[in-house]
Amino acid sequence: MSYRYGEYRDGPDPLAPPYDVRSALDRMGDSILSGSNPGHALRDLLKQGLPGAGDRRGLDDLLREIRRRRRELRERGRLDGTLERARALLDKAIGQERAELEGEPGGPRPTDDDTLIRLAELESVPDDPASAIQALSDYRWRSEAARRTFEELRDLLRREVLDSQFRGMKQALSDSDPAAMERVREMMSDLNDMLERDARGEHTQDDFDHFMSKYGDMFPESPRNLEELVDQLARRAAATQRLLASLTPSQREELAALISQTLEQAGLAEQMRRLGESLQARRPDLAWNTPERLTGDDPMGMGDAVTALDELADLTQLEAALRQDYPGANLDDIDEAAIRRALGRSAVDDMEALKQIERELEQQGYLRRHRGKLELTPKAVRRLGETALRRVFASLDAGRRGDHDQTDAGSAGEFTGSTRPWRFGDEQPIDVVRTVVNGVRRGASRTGTVSLSVDDFEVAETERRTAAAVCLLVDLSYSMALRGTWAAAKQTAMALQALVSSKFPQDSVQIVGFSNYARVLQPDELAGLEWDMVQGTNLHHALLIAGRHLDRHPDFEPVVLVVTDGEPTSHLRRNGSYAFEWPPTAETLELTLAEVDKMTRRRATLNVFMLAEDERLKDFVDEVARRNGGRVFSPSADRLGEYVVSDFLRTRRAR
Repeated sequence: MSYRYGEYRDGPDPLAPPYDVRSALDRMGDSILSGSNPGHALRDLLKQGLPGAGDRRGLDDLLREIRRRRRELRERGRLDGTLERARALLDKAIGQERAELEGEPGGPRPTDDDTLIRLAELESVPDDPASAIQALSDYRWRSEAARRTFEELRDLLRREVLDSQFRGMKQALSDSDPAAMERVREMMSDLNDMLERDARGEHTQDDFDHFMSKYGDMFPESPRNLEELVDQLARRAAATQRLLASLTPSQREELAALISQTLEQAGLAEQMRRLGESLQARRPDLAWNTPERLTGDDPMGMGDAVTALDELADLTQLEAALRQDYPGANLDDIDEAAIRRALGRSAVDDMEALKQIERELEQQGYLRRHRGKLELTPKAVRRLGETALRRVFASLDAGRRGDHDQTDAGSAGEFTGSTRPWRFGDEQPIDVVRTVVNGVRRGASRTGTVSLSVDDFEVAETERRTAAAVCLLVDLSYSMALRGTWAAAKQTAMALQALVSSKFPQDSVQIVGFSNYARVLQPDELAGLEWDMVQGTNLHHALLIAGRHLDRHPDFEPVVLVVTDGEPTSHLRRNGSYAFEWPPTAETLELTLAEVDKMTRRRATLNVFMLAEDERLKDFVDEVARRNGGRVFSPSADRLGEYVVSDFLRTRRAR
C-alpha cells in the first residue's frame, strides 16, 4: 500500500484529544451542587467552553470575539465614500476643462463663441453629482485629461454600484471593456429567468449548474445551489438598502440618484428591478431598511460599505443566537455558515464540539429530556452524589485530629473468614497478614524491608451489620435561597444519599423536602431540585412522613437528621390542607412537638442542623433537644455537609 500526504486545509484538528464526556458532567456538577438545575448547568458549561479538549471556546468566548469584530467594523470608516469620491472626480474633471478653455492664468480671456458656450455650460452644471453627470454625459470635452477623469468617474460608479449588488464585481469590471458589461447583462437576464422558473416550480439543479458553469467567476462565494445564491444576493441587497437608510436625507437622495442613473446608462435598470423584487419577496425577514451607524473617519467605497454592513448584520444575528437567552434556545439555531464567515473555521469546530458534548451526554445516558425539560438520569445522579461525597470527605480529612477515630473496628458483625481489597470508607479491620503478603508479592527491597502501597491493603469481611432507617429532612422554603444556604443543603442531601447507597447498602434512606407541604424526594430528583418559592416551613408534615418511613422498618435503627433555617411556621390540617402563620401559632408548635415526642417513643434520636442565628429558632430546637435527647448543631453553610455526614457516621458506628 502507498500513502500520499498533503497540507492540512480544512476540518477539525485531527490531532486534538477527544473530550471525556464525564468531565463535562463533572463540570456541570459544580453548578448543580451549587444549587443550579441541569438545564442551567448545561447552559453554563456551553458558555464557559471545554478546556482540556483542545481548549475549545465556549459561547461567551465566541460572543466576545463577535463583539470585538463588530467594534472593528463600526470603526472602519464612513459610508459616504463613493459620494465623496464622485464629487471629487467631478470637480476635478470640470476644473481640468476650465483650465483648458481659459488658457494660461493671467493670459487673455477667450472670446470665441465655442469656448464661451462651453464655459457657460460648465457654469450651469447642477450641484448634485447625479444631475451633473447627466448634464455632462453629452458634453464634448476639449481637455483630454478632463475626458479621462470623467470616464474614470463613470467607471467608478459602474463598478461600485454593481459591486454593491454582486460581491467581487469590482474586480470583474476593472477594465472598461464593453464585452464585460454585455456579459453582466446576460448574467442578470439569465439569473432573473432562473428565479422566475423556480417560482413556477420548474427549476432543477442542472439549471443552476449550467448557470454557474457560465458565470461562476462572478460569484466568488461559490454557492452550491440556488438557495445559497439567493441568500448571498439577498443579504447584499438588504445591506445596500441599509446603506441608503444610514445616510443623511440629502446624501441618500444623491446616492440613490447616482445608482439609478448608473444602472440606466449601463442598460441594467430593468433587470436590477426584477432581481430586487424577487430577492425581497424570498427573504422578507432580512433587515432591509434598518439604519446602521459607522463611526470611522476614512471614507469607504459603496461596495466596501455594503460588505461591512452585510457583515454587521451577520454579527448582530449571531450575537442574538449565541446569547441563547430566548425561550426554546438551542445550539442548532446558530448558523454554521455565519460562524464560518464571521470567525473562521476554528470557530465552526468549537461550535461543533459544544453540540457534540450535548449529544454525547444524552447518548451516553447522563441526560434525558422529559416534556421539554432537561433531567439527569440515575447514572448521572450517582456520579454527582459521589462527587458531593468526595467534597464532604475532603473537608472531613482536613478536620481536627481525632475526629474520626474508629474505636469499635469489627464490631459490625462476625468475621466470615474471607478478605477483600480495602476501599475508601471501609470500617472493617485490616487483615495484616494478607496486606503484608501482598506487599511481598509486589516486590521487597534488597534489604528485606517491605514497602506497602494503598493497593496492598485488605480488610476482613464481617457478617452484615445492623441496618438503619435514615431520614434526612431538608428545608426547601424560599428563605434557604435568600440566605444562600440552599446549595449546601442540596449538596448535603446528595452526599448522604451517595454515602448510604455505596457504603451502607443495607440501610434504607429517605430524603424529605418540606416547605408549605412536605414530600419524599427520589434520588434522581435531587440533582434538579430547586427551592420552593412559597411561604411556610412545615416540619410537622415532614416528621409525619419520616415517622411512616421508620414504622415500615421496625427492626432498623432509626436515624433522623433535620436541616432548616427557620422555626416551624406551618402545619397540616385534618382535611389535608396546610395552615401558615408568622410568627407561628401555638397550634403549629404543639403539633410539631407532638411529632417530635413520637420520634422519641420510636427511639429515634433527632439531630437538628440549624442554619440561621434566630432567637425563635434557637428556642424551638432547644425544646426539641430537651424532649428528644438529640443534639443541635449550628454549622456554617460551607460546612453543613461535613457536619451531617460526620454525625451520621458517628451515630452509625455507635449503633
